[in-house]
Amino acid sequence: MSPQNIKKNLTNWDLVSVNPIDKNWDWKILFCFWGVNIQSVIGFSLIVSLYLIYDLNTFVVFTGTIIGTLLIYIFSNLIGKPSQKNGLPFIVLLRSSLGVIGAKYFGLIRFFVGIFLFGIQTYFLSKAFSYLIRISVFSIEPTILDKEIFLIFFLGMNLIDWTAIIIAIILQGFLFSAGMNINKKIIIFSAITVYFGMLLFFLSVLLSDVKFTSQAFLNILNTENFLNKDNFGPLITVSSTVFAYFSVVILSFGDFSRYVKDESQLKKGNFSLILNLLIFSFFALFIVSGMDAFLKQDPENLNRILTNPTDILGKLDNLFLVVLALIFIIIASASTNLIVNFIPSQYTLVNFLPFSLSIRSAGLIISILGFIIGIFWLTFLSQVGALSFIDTFGAFFGPLFGIMISDFYFIQKSKINNKDIYSLENDGIYYYTGGWHIKAVYSVIIGFIFSASTIWNTNLMFLQSFSWIIGAAIAAFTYYLLARE
Repeated sequence: MSPQNIKKNLTNWDLVSVNPIDKNWDWKILFCFWGVNIQSVIGFSLIVSLYLIYDLNTFVVFTGTIIGTLLIYIFSNLIGKPSQKNGLPFIVLLRSSLGVIGAKYFGLIRFFVGIFLFGIQTYFLSKAFSYLIRISVFSIEPTILDKEIFLIFFLGMNLIDWTAIIIAIILQGFLFSAGMNINKKIIIFSAITVYFGMLLFFLSVLLSDVKFTSQAFLNILNTENFLNKDNFGPLITVSSTVFAYFSVVILSFGDFSRYVKDESQLKKGNFSLILNLLIFSFFALFIVSGMDAFLKQDPENLNRILTNPTDILGKLDNLFLVVLALIFIIIASASTNLIVNFIPSQYTLVNFLPFSLSIRSAGLIISILGFIIGIFWLTFLSQVGALSFIDTFGAFFGPLFGIMISDFYFIQKSKINNKDIYSLENDGIYYYTGGWHIKAVYSVIIGFIFSASTIWNTNLMFLQSFSWIIGAAIAAFTYYLLARE
């Protein structure tokens, strides 16, 4: 391809349609994909908290989680189908809605959110590595940890912490940049391994005293007055909370659905999210209720129930179980980081500089930036309210989803021009006005205003869990009105 032609297109081998040979994902791999998304420390704490902390009717929480996951199922099918059909990642499909240049810059929003969350998640992942290092050092020579070198802190971290975060960033950067075939194996390995680990912990709790732990599990089930009208509010809250937890995955779901064999496998795989939720919820609730029952035999533990896995580990006397649990936490946290943050950031960064970057070089940049964010998280970024800014940028996700769905299904009539979607020629159908689709830009901004208002307007904060859906609906409707012929 001549230099002159290169300047007139946005082709990159990592962004072109997937080779049909590589479209080999079936519903079982998507089962693992959704399993990884829920198998995190945050997912564990969220599920357990909904059932135990807020004293809600068990059927209300169960029904609410099912409704939330059904919404995820519907939206994932909508956004996943175009990528599955055309073999294109989300950021390339965005070109058809926002224009070939507009998608480059709006796509950076997904990159900024992804890179910040990647760095923050890497910091917390490194804590699990640091615990393992401390346990290893202590088991060899307990007095070593008292030496002065381990009492020197820089940016809130000592030598072991720095070692741990360097290990975490190098390990992730090396594995995640190896290509989607390796990433697929990581996803499968992680989902199966973590479920196996949860099964082991479930059995260890159950078999320690079958009658005692089973009764403790049954005691947490609150099944009275399910049909009470007062349960309607909590039902909606639970549904929106579960949806909000998974919503960060939806926008860039096309980065993965492009590898799925056919639409039937896509729908089956997405429906497996419900099965994942049932399996994970049962294991999490039984482990926490059983551990809580044992812990509360000690009067010092009567005041609170522990929902965070790392807090539970702090109460265990079995070193082998602690090490095993930390390994499972590392696997689960790293694979979640891969799906939610790393891969979407790779594609959006490559799309911004398609002439210069590949998946591997983009992965190196993400690793470096993630490391910088991770080391400054504790002492600076967490203190200045960085998460509020991330939430604000995330308010663009719903509107971007909305215009993509409205454009593909109602404006483009489910058709994509694979030639023009890479073209910078003035006569390309996705070039619009100087590479920008102004009507789509207006729609995204209007949707963003409504979505972000639930974050910054104190009178509307009760709608924050619905911000994604609100932004998507308003942007989709506005875009349809402006773009229809």
